[in-house]
Amino acid sequence: MQFYYGNQMPLRVLDEAEFWKHQEEEHTVVIRELVKDLEQSYVDALKEWEKAFAQTHQQVVRYIETVNRSQGQVSPALFQDILQLTSFCLQQSDQFIQFCRTLMQESQPISANPTAKVVLNHIIVESEYFIGIAQTILYQQKY
Repeated sequence: MQFYYGNQMPLRVLDEAEFWKHQEEEHTVVIRELVKDLEQSYVDALKEWEKAFAQTHQQVVRYIETVNRSQGQVSPALFQDILQLTSFCLQQSDQFIQFCRTLMQESQPISANPTAKVVLNHIIVESEYFIGIAQTILYQQKY
């Protein structure tokens, strides 16, 4: 991510969050489709994660529309709301990473499926990438 967007930075931040929340939502489906014999409790949990990511994605899209309508005049209150949403997105991704690690440790069908392990590790890396982006944005705003 480049940091020379000036007053477009809030929109750039939201673009990243919009992309990654959609990715994470899709990742829940990938896991369910890849591991057909996944324990029902994990299937149910993945469906809940899918809903949660969809809700966050929709919230990010609403903020994108708000910023677009502001024509570059993002108020301090809106900017703070965007930072709070970014922080929430970061925390959500961190919790999803922990869930994926739990899946790899506790799910018998995943532990017996080398492809599933590779895919889950890739999913974790992608969520960690988003966390890195979000942290950079949040830390920059503190100084």
